Amino acid sequence: MDNPRMTPCLDLPIDQKLLEEVVEKAKDWALMHGACMRSKTNLNTDILQFAPFVLLPSTFPRKEFEKAVAIQPILNELMHKVAHDYDFLSSSLKSTITVDQFTKKLFEIYETVRSEGIAQPTSLGLLRSDYLLNCDSGTVKQVEINTIASSFGGISTHLGHFHRYVLQELGRMDMIKNLPENKALQGLCGGMLEAWKIYKNNKAVIMFIVEDVTYNICDQRFHEFELRSQNPNVPVIRRNLTQLSQSAKLGSNKELIVDGLEVAVIYFRAGYEPGHYHTEKEWDARLLMERSLAIKCPSIHYHLAGTKKVQQSLARPGVLEKFLAGDKTSAVKEIFTGLYSLDKDEFGEKAIQMAIENPSHFVLKPQREGGGNNVYGENVRSAVLSMKDTEERSAWILMERILPPLQHNYMVRPGDPKNACPPISEVVGELGIFGVVIGDENIISTNKQVGHMLRTKLSTADEGGVAAGLGALDSPYLVDLSSCCE
Repeated sequence: MDNPRMTPCLDLPIDQKLLEEVVEKAKDWALMHGACMRSKTNLNTDILQFAPFVLLPSTFPRKEFEKAVAIQPILNELMHKVAHDYDFLSSSLKSTITVDQFTKKLFEIYETVRSEGIAQPTSLGLLRSDYLLNCDSGTVKQVEINTIASSFGGISTHLGHFHRYVLQELGRMDMIKNLPENKALQGLCGGMLEAWKIYKNNKAVIMFIVEDVTYNICDQRFHEFELRSQNPNVPVIRRNLTQLSQSAKLGSNKELIVDGLEVAVIYFRAGYEPGHYHTEKEWDARLLMERSLAIKCPSIHYHLAGTKKVQQSLARPGVLEKFLAGDKTSAVKEIFTGLYSLDKDEFGEKAIQMAIENPSHFVLKPQREGGGNNVYGENVRSAVLSMKDTEERSAWILMERILPPLQHNYMVRPGDPKNACPPISEVVGELGIFGVVIGDENIISTNKQVGHMLRTKLSTADEGGVAAGLGALDSPYLVDLSSCCE
């Protein structure tokens, strides 16, 4: 069945001469306002190129956008409680850690610091809950929730201004009122500074954990610059895990010391995939940080709470009621889609059979972040058949594939032929809502929704991560619809 369509915010096509002029201006706006990344194919740290973007803001139902915004504090509360429930994390991940070495290593760190006594009870969560519109129900459905390295809060904050500029150049000032305000960057950095204050050392620094080579540099630097803007007295340092293995140590009270500086807050923009840990030294550095007094974003238990297996466990009947009460439970159930375990039990066998019989109806997901890891379409059947008699299947979950509406837009990418106008493309948008939550096992002191992002991919692409090179930056154009798929 073909996906239903949503009407774009403007009638297409745009006049060719006007389109050429606006695309050139839009590219320069992106370059001059930092909607940029480093090239993965021709890396030069002195050179930036604009990140892929769609020229027009994508139509999105106002009611569903507002629903996703409103539910974020409930999801923050849920993930905070899940992260602090050892028995639930342990039971959810027990089969996965027997076959997934990466998750096993993370869980071993959790077990170690828990047995030693967690030095810093306060955790900082900078979360992002991702959604697709589902035409079957006419509502948003959650794709996943990210608890580590929830990116693009920086660049996305500028995308609303970018699309205001584009609409202005197209002579449609009347449409600007339908672009929602977005203060994701200010909110996320405000959360880091709240955690810094809780640490109670005015000389301590905030440390970003980064990749060996950072391609998504502008998004990260926007966070650094915003921190300095909100509080000029808080230094920010950047280190990768290999550097920390050589320079980090614990003080007499378990304070984390890096190159002579005490660290108040650790903000992970790396550490979410095996490739970031080259040797045991990088794992030792992660353990050292978890043993420390620094406030982690995320702490190891928050990291584990964001795994796909835990997400699937939360979708089991009766589980949400363990963490949330009344209307909150109903609200979260409404955004969940079907999630199934592949463990070797009665339920896992049913899920395996469903995937074999209707592979196009499902997505196969491992315990990984960063994009490019999921399995789609006919490949679901072959992947399931290859693993159904092995223990490896427990490292994956099966999710019902969400059927989103298509719409037309112009996708602009760096390296496109000079003076060539982008063609009209069929695209699909994925909405992300950012949240900040701070607290310990007993008390949540801060819990709020702070902003949003929209990333859009070609309808023929299975995944849409911008940093992974699969999607494009976008922002929502809110419309009042009785159905999201009219």
